[in-house]
Amino acid sequence: MSDNQKLRVSKIHNGTVIDHIAGGQALNVLAILGIDGTDGEPLSIVMNVPSDRLGTKDIVKIEGRELSEAEVDVLSLIAPAATINIIRDYDVVEKHRVSRPETVVGVLECPNQHCITTENEPIESRFEVLDEGVRCVYCDTIIREDLAAHILAG
Repeated sequence: MSDNQKLRVSKIHNGTVIDHIAGGQALNVLAILGIDGTDGEPLSIVMNVPSDRLGTKDIVKIEGRELSEAEVDVLSLIAPAATINIIRDYDVVEKHRVSRPETVVGVLECPNQHCITTENEPIESRFEVLDEGVRCVYCDTIIREDLAAHILAG
């Protein structure tokens, strides 16, 4: 690989690197995590770079923040092949692949206008994670595509 083809993104001191995000999904990952870049911490986004495993991939580097287990669970819905790297003092101290949870609570909005979770009731949404998408446990509506469009505003 020539010097012109090498990816040059600076290392982070402390934080999280999310690698192996499907190409074009980095902005959805940031939306899920409620990251908009306004906190002043450095944030690097690399999109649509070649990947042997995915064809193309995105990478997100978040300085000053380690993801919680709940955040990683939700992330797995949009980026099921992602790898999470926890960085401390410029070194990777933890590395693991995401795994899909059985359920997600309070993260997605049910698209069914008549679902009890959308009727001004004090009930958090709850979705069962399926191979082909997610299913609302209250009304059985299944979301198969564009999960990012159903993320509740944090």
